[in-house]
Amino acid sequence: MDDADIQRMLQAAVQERRAGRPEIAAGLFRDVLAQAGEHPLALNALGMHALALSRPGDAAAYFERAIAADALAPELWMNLARARREQRDDAAEAAALEGALAIDQRHFMALVRMAELRERQGDEASAADRWGSVLAMEASIEERSPALELMFDHARAFVREQRAAFGDTIDRGLSDIRGAIPVAERRRADACIDHALGRRAIYANVCAGMHFPFLPAEEYFARAHFPWLAEIEAKTDMIRAELEAILAEDAQAIRPYVAMPPGTPQNKWSALDHSLQWGALHLWKDGVRDDAACARAPRTAEAIAALPLSDLPGRTPTVFFSLLQPGAHLPAHTGVSNVRSIVHLPLIVPPGCSFRVGGEERDWRAGEAWVFDDTIEHEAWNRSNQMRAILIFDVWNPYITETERDLLRRFYAVAAETDVAGQSALGVSD
Repeated sequence: MDDADIQRMLQAAVQERRAGRPEIAAGLFRDVLAQAGEHPLALNALGMHALALSRPGDAAAYFERAIAADALAPELWMNLARARREQRDDAAEAAALEGALAIDQRHFMALVRMAELRERQGDEASAADRWGSVLAMEASIEERSPALELMFDHARAFVREQRAAFGDTIDRGLSDIRGAIPVAERRRADACIDHALGRRAIYANVCAGMHFPFLPAEEYFARAHFPWLAEIEAKTDMIRAELEAILAEDAQAIRPYVAMPPGTPQNKWSALDHSLQWGALHLWKDGVRDDAACARAPRTAEAIAALPLSDLPGRTPTVFFSLLQPGAHLPAHTGVSNVRSIVHLPLIVPPGCSFRVGGEERDWRAGEAWVFDDTIEHEAWNRSNQMRAILIFDVWNPYITETERDLLRRFYAVAAETDVAGQSALGVSD
């Protein structure tokens, strides 16, 4: 019998099966074996027929013979795994699944079945690892049935629960040593461990303008870098009073913070474009003092001018009152340059106002300032029904030395005297 004859017999068997005559089809597949030897397609078909008859032992025998004839077909290993699963033979099912994975480590259904097997066996660590491999392939699966979506939901929930349980174990094991270390001193180690446990991401600097290399990518800077913070915090009531007086006298002094030129394509800021949902009153902008605005808040201007502000010619400092209206959300974004650090001094903070930098979210509290690197992704929320107001200004990144600051000041001074295309890429303020 030549290959053409074998193909005709196989096609005839397939047609009988499609016509709803499985026994006739099985007979034809057996004829192929009798005349052509151990043909993997015929063996596989007979194995599937045995499964349909609830004879998993017979099916497994057929699949094993098919694999002996074609060991590099992962589908045969998967069918063998199904037969072993129906036999409730966990070890044999695992061996069959490993056979499929030995051919293709990214075989999606082999990963799914292995995860399900380990979960049934109660091997939660291995199951979580396998479900994690399944989730790693989620983005590549374009066509998603409802059953597949449910499976992904289960995978995410299982991995999340296992990570949480493992994290709890780690937290208990570290509780004594953590308890002996001040929070500020263990902050980086905590972030490292949380990242290893999948509880947070690690964020890098993303600078649209000047990027100063080799600086630590701090989210919130330690207060110890800024010994003058307590001095400006002590003036919170005075600063708040000046802002409230401005608002009572002339609310029109507040302008939209986001004001994009006409024709700007739709982007994350479009919802806030020319909107007072996020309003601002600048005292300094791009290194230039607004004398009229400062005259409205003279004591605030005096207090800010006494601080070690970032001072790059034509670039910094920028100082402004920032007003966020009820329900407003500032989407995740990054700033322009890491040569500066951003100070928030909260003035009016109703409950439900929070701020995230990188992997850490905090609630503003009136009179409690913090300093952060705005080239690390950050976002803000006012979930209250009242306005939130803070004073924002920029100071030097604390890791830049005085010598480096002098070089940057000279650089921007020379750049300002030179008509160079692309100077916008040198930006610091935003």
